[in-house]
Amino acid sequence: MNANLEKLMPVLDRARREVHKVIIGQNDVVDQALIVIFTGHHALIEGVPGIAKTLLARTLARVLGCEFARIQFTPDLMPADITGTNVFNLQRNEFTLVKGPVFTSFLLADEINRAPAKTQSALLQAMQERVVTIDRQTYPLPATFTVFATQNPIEYEGTYPLPEAQKDRFMFKIVMRSPERADELMLAGRMLGTDSPEQTLPTVEACIRDQELAELKLCLNDVLVREELIAYLVDVVRKTRTHESVLVGAGPRATQALLAASRAHAAMQGRDFVTPDDIRAMAPPVLEHRLIVRPEFEIEGLDEREVVSKILGEVPVPR
Repeated sequence: MNANLEKLMPVLDRARREVHKVIIGQNDVVDQALIVIFTGHHALIEGVPGIAKTLLARTLARVLGCEFARIQFTPDLMPADITGTNVFNLQRNEFTLVKGPVFTSFLLADEINRAPAKTQSALLQAMQERVVTIDRQTYPLPATFTVFATQNPIEYEGTYPLPEAQKDRFMFKIVMRSPERADELMLAGRMLGTDSPEQTLPTVEACIRDQELAELKLCLNDVLVREELIAYLVDVVRKTRTHESVLVGAGPRATQALLAASRAHAAMQGRDFVTPDDIRAMAPPVLEHRLIVRPEFEIEGLDEREVVSKILGEVPVPR
């Protein structure tokens, strides 16, 4: 195995173990979140209140040694509240930049669909280019800048659904579901003692430093992807544009995201090569939020997850 991957895999494994000290169950969710970070992308997390969306983001930032900031999105939040603004300094007789919370390594955008589109769009340049423009002056963000945005799948009154262009900036839509009975029993038991998830968070150890994260990301370039698997991956994404139940399919950014995610998934499984199973495992979180189902199929109860499942069943898998 490549020396770079031998360096990366123990870090991934240790990061996973440290996160699970706080987050009970949710194995797929934790793996997907780590994949997003180690591929240099962003994630949209969806789940009902109290499912530990915010706690997951805080834990990941601590485990990976990243500077952390949180923005609670509300209807009256303005773009300058995110990016910052220039304030006149009377003592110096000049304008001074007061940086907003976006100037961090790990940003939690909590309940992003509570703010109007103008405020949501303040994150677009930061997510895509990792720079922020304030009063025609551009400021760089850290190379490891990562956005985890949360949204509530219920209580849509007074919310502003994310436009398709912004949803496409997120590599994954990570869906956090209610824990299994055994996991919830474990949570209840821990709440009776002194090791509740919130109390355990300060004991979590950082696996790496923020500066090392950018170097480790490059290790994924050594994961082998055969030509026939690249063709399979492209065919899966292209099928979303022609499937009878899809009004709008995934664009080329989805192809890039699925390729990067498949490589990271292979590394997390201890392999230095991608298999069809890696692509099939990563297709739902990459594609679901990028699709718009035709109304006539949506009325019949067909959702994005079922559409992706059908597409994976229709595209021939290379041997």
